[in-house]
Amino acid sequence: MEKLFSLFTMGIPDIVTVITDEKTYISRGQKNPAEEGLTRVEFLEQDNGQTVSVTSRDSLRFVKLRWNYRIKKQAQFLTDAWERGYGDLCWRGMSGGRCMPWYFLAAEQEKTLCFGVKVRPSAMCFWQADTKGITLFLDLRCGGNGVLLAGRTLKAAEIVCMEGPAGNTFETAREFCRRMCTDPVLPDFPVYGSNNWYYAYGESSDREILSDTDYLLSLTSGVSNPPFMVIDDGWQENHRINEYNGGPWKRGNGKFPDMKALAEKMKEKGVRPGIWVRLLLNEDRKIPGEWRISHNGCLDPSHPEALRYIREDVERICSWGYQLIKHDFSTFDLFGKWGFETNFQTEASGWNFYDRGKTGAEIVKQLYEEIFRAASEYHAVIIGCNTIGHLGAGLMHLNRTGDDTSGRMWERTRRMGINTLAFRLPQHGTFYHVDADCVGINGPIPWEKNRQWADVIVQSGTPLFISVKPGILPEHEKEELHQLMQKAARQDSHKIPADWMETDCPEVWIGGGETVVYDWFEEEGLGLDGRLERVYAPVPVP
Repeated sequence: MEKLFSLFTMGIPDIVTVITDEKTYISRGQKNPAEEGLTRVEFLEQDNGQTVSVTSRDSLRFVKLRWNYRIKKQAQFLTDAWERGYGDLCWRGMSGGRCMPWYFLAAEQEKTLCFGVKVRPSAMCFWQADTKGITLFLDLRCGGNGVLLAGRTLKAAEIVCMEGPAGNTFETAREFCRRMCTDPVLPDFPVYGSNNWYYAYGESSDREILSDTDYLLSLTSGVSNPPFMVIDDGWQENHRINEYNGGPWKRGNGKFPDMKALAEKMKEKGVRPGIWVRLLLNEDRKIPGEWRISHNGCLDPSHPEALRYIREDVERICSWGYQLIKHDFSTFDLFGKWGFETNFQTEASGWNFYDRGKTGAEIVKQLYEEIFRAASEYHAVIIGCNTIGHLGAGLMHLNRTGDDTSGRMWERTRRMGINTLAFRLPQHGTFYHVDADCVGINGPIPWEKNRQWADVIVQSGTPLFISVKPGILPEHEKEELHQLMQKAARQDSHKIPADWMETDCPEVWIGGGETVVYDWFEEEGLGLDGRLERVYAPVPVP
């Protein structure tokens, strides 16, 4: 392995730029430490990387590190996403203005170069590469304003660089993910099952969930690993269809009168109960305004009492007997935008979290850690959705690779599901298990497309979740899904996308001496994408 992959360090940056709320400072000439204004940036070379530490008494926004390290402009580049992918992950040529979150690979003719930061840094990190050099941006803000470290030394990031051979870029990407995350939290058994969102879309009841459970058991008969039946949005007490999908999370509504009893009935039938929750959107009138983010009214996890409140919600749901917690929307509720809308270079200023002494990255990690610790006491599995994967590795068992697929439109599933499964597959088993989202079986999407979608998930060895309306499949299609679910219970196939450098929707998957070729595109070409959204209205600030 060491002969194929070798670590290297970039050395001291040629230019260090410090950007505060008031002023920009530039330090040239490979200084260590670089001291500008009230800020000190220090670099520590280690065997497996380079630590960047920042000490400041200023209102600090960015630290920008620039190396005169040239990558051949003929190289092809692959990077990650800020949180979920949105069907836009792929290999591309050099683009000097491209923001590359967390890490990137540059495939040259003779070798593949990898540049990144280890998981759970204390800054939002992104790279830029042009014909003259490489830049690493460390976004240290607290919301939209500069962080006030007050002299505290912050371990902002650990830079890791690796060189791999030419050709097998997928294995190089997977090995690089292993180097960036040395402590992943992985489930103890293959996680798979059903989720009711992509045919119910928020309209459900406890009786329907029990019917879903029976149908799921008919699809998984003969397996020794029980599936999860996940209750998605619609169970919470204040849920209003097409209007509000937040908390409180203290009890169910009229269609879900006893959440604890429901979990017990599900377990008695033979499934593992799971549940969806949006922890930061909460219209509980007893929550003080000080606990809320100023610009949208969502809970602010940097406030100790708000964080305690969130932990109690997780503990309550686990105590009801739910063995999987899917927490959703936290990135949107913290920062007010989706990952594809994010440009940390131009993020709006004028607001900050309650604890201005912490960076946004530190606050996100604090939230994930609190959820993980609360659930761990009950041995529950954590799935992060709309979460920042690089900050969540080691604090969640599964992470959603992309934006929502669909039970109504194949084009949305093709773009969001297949693209992000393929290009985030190197993170599977190295950061966490990747969840490519559900196979939505609701009628409008042809079974032939959904069958292939389910099959590629099974062939990749990642968790398969189906969202199937009971009784909609004829017997021969139901039997095909039964066979796929039996394989999903084992997750013993590990095929990879062979053509991922040629297309953003890989069709050729190889592994175990086999090749599978899929047909993703409809004969008439791409369909229109009607965005099937949940409601995102924030709670008015009291």
